[in-house]
Parts: sequence; C-alpha cells; structure tokens
Amino acid sequence: MSEKTKEILEWIYCIVIALVLAMLFRYFIGTPTIVKQVSMNPTLIQDERLWLNRWGRTTKKLPQRGEIITFEEPSKINYSVSEIDLNNPVAKYNQKNAFQWFINNFLEIGKRSYIKRVIALPGEHVEIKDGKVYIDDNVLEEPYLQSGIVTDVNEAGFDDFVVPDNCVFAMGDNRNHSTDCRAFGCIPLEKIESTVAIRIWPLNKWGEVK
Repeated sequence: MSEKTKEILEWIYCIVIALVLAMLFRYFIGTPTIVKQVSMNPTLIQDERLWLNRWGRTTKKLPQRGEIITFEEPSKINYSVSEIDLNNPVAKYNQKNAFQWFINNFLEIGKRSYIKRVIALPGEHVEIKDGKVYIDDNVLEEPYLQSGIVTDVNEAGFDDFVVPDNCVFAMGDNRNHSTDCRAFGCIPLEKIESTVAIRIWPLNKWGEVK
C-alpha cells in the first residue's frame, strides 16, 4: 500500500468516526432546529433557531408541565367520532423495522416532528370545556397564551380523559392553529425526542424559552 493510499484511508476513517460521533451526539445529547410552523405562536415564531436537549430521551425522563417538547408525528392524525377511545387516549404509531428506525432517528430522514407544550402528566384527569383546560377539576392557568385565546376540541377529539402512564398531553400555544394531542391523543415517553433548552436565534431573543 502506497503512502498516498494510506493517507486517503486515514482521512476516510477520521471522517467516518466524526460523522458517527456527530450522529450519536445529536441523538443522545442535543441538536439545533428551526421552527417551521405557527402552532407555538407567539412563544415561538417561524424561522427562529432553537437548541434542543435530548438528554431526557437518553435517561427516559418524562418532561414537566409547561416544558416545550418535540415528538415524533403519530401515524394517525385524524379520527372519526367512532374511533375516539377516551379510555385509551394514546397516539398511534406504526411499528418500524431496525433499518427504518435508524434512517428516521439517527439520520433523521423521512421523519416529521411536532413541537408543543406539555399540559398534563400521567394520572391527571384532563377536561377541556368552556374554552379552558381543567386538570383534576381545577382550571389550568396558562400565562403563555395570548389574551382571548380559547381552547376547543373538534367533535372527533380527546376532551375528557385520564393521561395514561408514561405519557404526556401536549398542545400548541396557538390553540386555533395547532394540530396536537386534542386530535390524536397523548404522547408515549418513547416518542418524545427532546425538550426546548434555549432560543439561539435571533440574537436579541437569545435565552430560555418559557
């Protein structure tokens, strides 16, 4: 083997190692992202840059109420009235083989994620009525909502249920323009990808997101 060939192979080896480390860091530790939708207005605006903390996924820790999370899009988004099961209000996900899982989660190809705020935790009774959210029969104070915003549920939606174990109920702050757990049910822990750590762009809004 010539010295030139050996040098090329060493460079290829270094690049492969760097790519693997980058993917591992992005999956287990954190990664930047760009806000692409309006469902979290006015808290998060389109084209803002965020840093996502993925350590919670690594340690299997449920997020807290009020935290903003990202999670994998459920396989089924829209339900008919007859399909709504308030006794099992968990979002549905199709099974993936190992190759599909790797492509989606490590390479992040062909995967769509949602960004929403955690509203309710396991064991809590959620009821949405009169334009408000009730947790265990108490009105939830939501200072992050714009004045005049009401919380409604379509006829085919999840509006009165108990959050199952190892799941969270999450909604967008822009309630009238958000497809969220009201439509498809609670998100299992294993489908939660990250929590929003800080906003990194624009610079004049850099810092913690509340």
